[in-house]
Amino acid sequence: MTEPSTRALLAETARRAADYLDGLEHRKVFPDQQDVQDLREFLDAPLAHHGMGAEQVLAQLDEFATPATVASAGGRYFGFVTGGALPASLAANWLAGAWDQNAFSMVSSPAVALIEAAALRWLKELLLIPAAAEGALTSGATMANFTCLAATRHRVLARAGWDVEADGLFGAPPIHVLVGAEVHGSVLKVLALLGLGKAGAVRVPVDDQGRMQAAELPVLKGPAIVCLQAGNVNSGAFDPAPEIIAWARDCGAWVHVDGAFGLWAGAVPGLAHWVSGCEQADSWATDAHKWLNVPYDCGIALVRDPANLHGAMSTTGAYLSRGDAERAALDLTPEASRRARAVDVWAALKFLGREGLAEMIQRHCRQAAWLAGELDAAGVGILNEVVLNQVLAAFGDDASTEAVIRKLQDAGVCWCGGTTWQGRKAMRISISSWATSDQDLQRAYDAIISAAQ
Repeated sequence: MTEPSTRALLAETARRAADYLDGLEHRKVFPDQQDVQDLREFLDAPLAHHGMGAEQVLAQLDEFATPATVASAGGRYFGFVTGGALPASLAANWLAGAWDQNAFSMVSSPAVALIEAAALRWLKELLLIPAAAEGALTSGATMANFTCLAATRHRVLARAGWDVEADGLFGAPPIHVLVGAEVHGSVLKVLALLGLGKAGAVRVPVDDQGRMQAAELPVLKGPAIVCLQAGNVNSGAFDPAPEIIAWARDCGAWVHVDGAFGLWAGAVPGLAHWVSGCEQADSWATDAHKWLNVPYDCGIALVRDPANLHGAMSTTGAYLSRGDAERAALDLTPEASRRARAVDVWAALKFLGREGLAEMIQRHCRQAAWLAGELDAAGVGILNEVVLNQVLAAFGDDASTEAVIRKLQDAGVCWCGGTTWQGRKAMRISISSWATSDQDLQRAYDAIISAAQ
């Protein structure tokens, strides 16, 4: 077989990818089980002794894997606060893939290092975070939380006279960790990874929207961390940052904000009041692959004092040369070798601008409010105050709600996941894709009502 040129191969890839995106409007949001089974059987084969041509590899991937994908790039996927990839960001991602840069420093890629610094500067401006904060792009909010809380652990133990990076946690002063009762599982996972433990975290009571109750905060002494939530993953609600941060300052505690999607409210003048006070925190974690709509995967970790982030994450090696004043991502993130996520982020921000980003976020919030209102008028139970893009719906008892979710997912017009909200089963509807139109919302409403009937 004659191997096609790289140019021809990439052109064929672009054609197939464009066909895929064009076809999303006409396919089920979740794949049929037969398509999944076909892929499973195709993959259940030994590795061949001889390879095959790149064009044939591409064709087989498209033939068997494409039908088994979830149409999360389209406008009717409302699961897991998943944003679709903006075309400008997707195109930049492809170009960066062709560059094949290792984005750990200026030495490995001057282009990506400079783009990342520029993108982070814009992100801090948009999210109302102090300009002096330092950060890095990670694989997602879990690793962003990990990065920030590693910097937290470094700082609170250093203040207690303990060098955790050198000496570990055996014999270290205990760290008090406070979280809300509705804390996201990724924060608990990070506490386990950092050796701080899930079980030891103090769960602060929350109200009926999942907001931490500041009046229930205890008095603490010694190293302490409090984790706020900006945008509850179910209700979209925000912890009361001003009150909690004032308490934390009196206790000498570090404040971390887990804002995987809610921090983006700061980019919208009409929504920025929800994050008021968060700028006083010590660290912040969010996702770009949620409300910025860049391709997976991309999280954002930001820390007020760069020295704390550097202290927790810096990497040494005689071969890792860099200038004294040079910003190197491998000193600011758990990764050394890393993809050029910053290119996707920069392209999305450049494409949208402040106005476009604010319009997209505000549109999603408007769509969520509309859908909640229509469902409520039809007799569906709405369990949350719709303050952002999250809607929680219940259809009678738990068994009925679960049955409606199954019917909706099987029908394939749209996809909404299930959750448990304060002891009750609910359908969770997350609107966060640039591609979601008002027509998509009407189709989703019709499909939900049909499933409920």
